[in-house]
Amino acid sequence: MKKKLHDPVFLAGAVLTVLILLFALAGAVRTPYDPTEMGAGPRFDPPSVSHPFGTDNFGRDLLSRVMEGAFTSLSIALAVVLIGASAGVTVGAVTGYFGGLADEALSRLGDMLTAFPSILLALLIVSVTGPGKTGVILSLGIVFIPSFSRVSRAAFRALSSKAYVLAAKSWGVGPFRLLWRHLLPNALPSILPALTIGFNNAVLAEAGLSFLGVGVTPPDASLGYMLSEAQGMLAVAPWYALSVGAVIVLAVLGVGMLGEGSKNRN
Repeated sequence: MKKKLHDPVFLAGAVLTVLILLFALAGAVRTPYDPTEMGAGPRFDPPSVSHPFGTDNFGRDLLSRVMEGAFTSLSIALAVVLIGASAGVTVGAVTGYFGGLADEALSRLGDMLTAFPSILLALLIVSVTGPGKTGVILSLGIVFIPSFSRVSRAAFRALSSKAYVLAAKSWGVGPFRLLWRHLLPNALPSILPALTIGFNNAVLAEAGLSFLGVGVTPPDASLGYMLSEAQGMLAVAPWYALSVGAVIVLAVLGVGMLGEGSKNRN
C-alpha cells in the first residue's frame, strides 16, 4: 500500500475519487437549496456566488441538483457492480475450478448475452422491469454478470493447478472452502481492475439509459437525466451541460486512474 501511495496515477485517482464521493454524499445529506425548489433563483441565472453552477429553466439551483444527481448515479453504479460482481465471481469461480459440463453451459450462456450490445440488452430488460432506480439496477446488474464471470473464471482456472491448491486437496480441504478461503484472496488482484472498469461502465450506462428516458425518472435526479434536460438548453444555459458533464468525467477519470494505478502495482 505504501508503494501505491507513491504512484502519481494511483494518488491522483484516489484524490479525485474521494472528492467526487464526498460531493455525492453531501448531496444525500445536505444541499445548499432544495433540489426540487422552483424559483430558488432567476431562470437561467449564470454561475454566481449564490448559485455556483447557475440555475435551470425553473430557477432550480443546479449545484444542489447535480449533488443529488451524483449521489443517485453513483449509488446505482455501486449497486450494479455489487450485483454483477457477486453473481459473476460466483459463476466464474465454480466454472473455472470445476470445469466440465457446467463450465461449458454457463460459458455459452455468457457468450449469448455478450453477443447483444449491452445497451440494447439493458433496454430489453428495462422494458420488462419498468423504468426507475430498481429497473436500472436489475437490468445493468444482469448485463454486467458475464464480464465479471469471464475475468474470475480465468483467474480461478489459472490458480486451480497451483501447488498449494493441490496440497490443500491432499489434506482433505473441501472444494468450497478451498474456493473462498484460499483461491479467492489470490484471485482478487485480477478481479479488482475489473471492478473499477465495471463501476465506470455502470456510471456511463446509467447515464445513457436515463439520457434516453428509460432510466431514473423525475422527481429523482440523475446525471444522465439532467444531461438529457441540458441538451435542450445549450444555447441559453451551457453551464447546465458543462457542470453535469464535468462531474461524470471526473468520476469516471478518478475511478479509472485508481484502477490503473492499482493494476500497475500488483
